[in-house]
Amino acid sequence: LVPWIVQYRIKNPFDYLFKVKEPRTLLIDMSEAAMRLVVGDRSINEVISKRDEIAIEAKRVLQMELDNAESGVHIVTIEMKRTNVPGPVQPSFNEVNQATQEKKQTIYQAKEDYNKAIPAARGEADRTIKAAEGYALDRINRAQGDSTRFIAFYNEYAKAKDVTKRRLYLETLKDLFPKLGKKYIIDSDQKNLLPLLNIGSKEGVTK
Repeated sequence: LVPWIVQYRIKNPFDYLFKVKEPRTLLIDMSEAAMRLVVGDRSINEVISKRDEIAIEAKRVLQMELDNAESGVHIVTIEMKRTNVPGPVQPSFNEVNQATQEKKQTIYQAKEDYNKAIPAARGEADRTIKAAEGYALDRINRAQGDSTRFIAFYNEYAKAKDVTKRRLYLETLKDLFPKLGKKYIIDSDQKNLLPLLNIGSKEGVTK
């Protein structure tokens, strides 16, 4: 399932010839042990998709064991050949691989949607807050203005109550009369009205 090729050279001929019995057999056994150690904790999908990463880690483990055995061997490289899934499990593997890809795509799309939605929501929240702050400031300014005018009026009223009352009365009449329309005031003893008075109009006559 996981074929590989080990390229090596002899870095210490003395150790290679005299300290290790059957160094080639030792190299084969240790390379298999190193590969089982590295591949053992990985899924089949990782073995297929991460061959280079596995080869680097297996080279490190194998070199460490060979040095501990004083084999005189230096590992140049380990090349992982293309890993094939056994025929009976190929359909299941394809389904798992497809599901994994769909999961990654879903996560990516969710992150993209999140990154788009958050700035927009923050912008809308900022606009709402600023609008509320502006409304509150306007209400405060208007309330302060009303309060200032009331205090000024009260101070004026306290100084001259009669004058202030009369002024308010006249100002009220001034504002009210234009809204009432024309009014004619005549003597109740008057018998004949001048023709210019349009008695049938909507404008009233007061006696």
